[in-house]
Amino acid sequence: MGQIGLLDLERHFAFYGAYHSNPVNILIHMIFVWPIFFTSLILFYFTPPLLSIPIIPAGFALPLVFNFGFLFASAYAAFYVCLDKKAGALGALICFGCWVGASLIASHLGYSLAWKVVLAAQLFCWTGQFIGHGVFEKRAPALLDNLVQAFLMAPFFVLLEALQSFFHYEPYPGFHARVDAAIQADIKEWQAKKQKKTT
Repeated sequence: MGQIGLLDLERHFAFYGAYHSNPVNILIHMIFVWPIFFTSLILFYFTPPLLSIPIIPAGFALPLVFNFGFLFASAYAAFYVCLDKKAGALGALICFGCWVGASLIASHLGYSLAWKVVLAAQLFCWTGQFIGHGVFEKRAPALLDNLVQAFLMAPFFVLLEALQSFFHYEPYPGFHARVDAAIQADIKEWQAKKQKKTT
C-alpha cells in the first residue's frame, strides 16, 4: 500500500489488518496490545511535569500530573476520536483510564520497582505477539513496514475487532466489506512477492 491519509480509517485498518488476518494472531493481539500501552504509561509517569498546574483539586489522593504520559494518552485519544467518533470515544476513554491506572500503580511502586515490572510485562507481551506472527500469521509484524502507523493503530485495531466480533459494530455501513476486500488484495500481493523471491 502507498501513503495513507492521516484520518483514513478504512485504509489504516486495511493496512494493519493485512498483517493480522489469522484469528489466533488477532486474539493474541487483543490480549497483549493494550497492556503494552498501559505499561508504557507507567514508565511515562516518571517523566518531568510539562506544567505546574495540578489536574485535580488539592486534597485528593490521585497522583495525576501533566507529564509526557498525559500527552501520550491525549494524542492517542484525540487520534482515535478523529478516526471514528463512537469507537474513538470509547478508545479515548480507555486511553485516559490507562493513564489514571498507570499513574496510580507507578506512584505506588516507585521508579526502582516500576521499570522492572514494565520490562517484564513488555517482554512477555511482545514475545506473545511475535509468536503470533511467526507461528500463526506467518508474516512479519506491521511495525517492520510502518513503525509509527503500527504503534498508533494497534490499540484501535484490536478495539474495533472486539467491537465487531462481539457487537457487530462498524463505523459506517459497508466498512468491513471494503476493508476485507482491501486486506485480501494486500495479502495476495504479499504472497505473490513472497513466491517470486523463493523461485
